[in-house]
Amino acid sequence: METVIAAPVKFTAGAISEIKRLMNEEGFNKSQHLRVGVKGGGCSGLSYVLGFDELNAAEDEVYTFEDIHFIMNKSHQIYLYGMEIDWQDGLNSRGFTFRNPNASTTCGCGSSFSV
Repeated sequence: METVIAAPVKFTAGAISEIKRLMNEEGFNKSQHLRVGVKGGGCSGLSYVLGFDELNAAEDEVYTFEDIHFIMNKSHQIYLYGMEIDWQDGLNSRGFTFRNPNASTTCGCGSSFSV
């Protein structure tokens, strides 16, 4: 049985709404998870990962924020702790945005950062 613990990452109401819409649209099933993480690359050194994943590796933790359950590699917490994920749907920008208090620099598009 999975243990669900408090989330190191927060989602705004807009992000929660968009994630739920995508889950319904893409036929999300119980073997899939929302993955939040980082990977090397991008203009600033690290890029955000946000997507659906069927893998739940031994180094993953299961978290919950409101009624969104997601997985994150334990080692990514040092980069993402306290981050807020938002959804923007305006004329000038559309997509998920990341407000990360751990980032020392962020690229212009907001999809990569360094610490």
